[in-house]
Order: sequence, then C-alpha cells, then structure tokens
Amino acid sequence: MQKAVQDCYPDELSHCYGCGRNNAAGHQIKTYWNGDKGEGIAHFTPGPEHTAIPGFVYGGLIASLVDCHGTGTAAGAAYQAAGREPGSLPALRFVTGSLQVSYLAPTPQGVELELRGAPVEIKEKKVVVDVTVSANGKVTAKGQVIAVRMPDTMAPK
Repeated sequence: MQKAVQDCYPDELSHCYGCGRNNAAGHQIKTYWNGDKGEGIAHFTPGPEHTAIPGFVYGGLIASLVDCHGTGTAAGAAYQAAGREPGSLPALRFVTGSLQVSYLAPTPQGVELELRGAPVEIKEKKVVVDVTVSANGKVTAKGQVIAVRMPDTMAPK
C-alpha cells in the first residue's frame, strides 16, 4: 500500500487541522501521489458535523479539502520533479499562498468525495495545483491552490 504524501511529513510538521496525522480532531486528509498520471488523489467522506443545510455539505469544508489536497499534491509533484522519494530530507513541505474555490453544484452529504489535484506549474518554491471535488461522479467544486514552500520561520524550534 502506497503511503499518503501527508504521512511522509516529519512529525513536527504534521499538526494541520486539514491533513495532519498528529491532529486527532482534524480531517486527516490523505493525498496519494500518482506519478504516472502526474496527479494527486484523495477521498473523504463528510460526517454529519459538516452539514450546511440538511443533506448538503458545508462549503467551508470543501474549501478546506481543496486547500490541504492542493498542498499535498504540490509536495508530491515537487518530490517527483526533484527526483526524490516523498519523505526524503530535507522535507518538501508546502503551505497555502492562495486559495480559490468555485462551487459548481451542491455537494450531497453522506457520500464519499473524490479530490483530484493536477499541478499546472512546478517551480522550486511554488507549485500551482488545480483541484476538482466530485460526488457520485459529478464535479461539485473546482479550486486552485498556489502552494509555496514552507518558510523557515514556520519551522518549529
């Protein structure tokens, strides 16, 4: 079984509410990098606490999923571009420089969501990722994340 990109982050950089494995209260989103297709794939099933209107998912959750899946996809793409394995040091950890989300249709509650991230620009310190969110095979949201290499000032001391 392939490891998720987020599971390759060092422990001290794994506390994010959206994707940190060390945050038991968070979403713990898992992005799997498919280097052959050049994309990141994640799945997430919203719980009843993610309700906007009964039967539909809260838009803030969708934005959070796009955000963390975008930065995870950026890390996967950056490792591949550098010819390195995810988790090799120094860590390639990305944070959000910009997040844009368009809601195309209501996202139904109670179904697994599929997120696909496609890098459209890969540079040493910046990766731009287009993300789609689908429910039951229908795209309900699209987003773009400009992910930037985590500045040294954010590293735990």
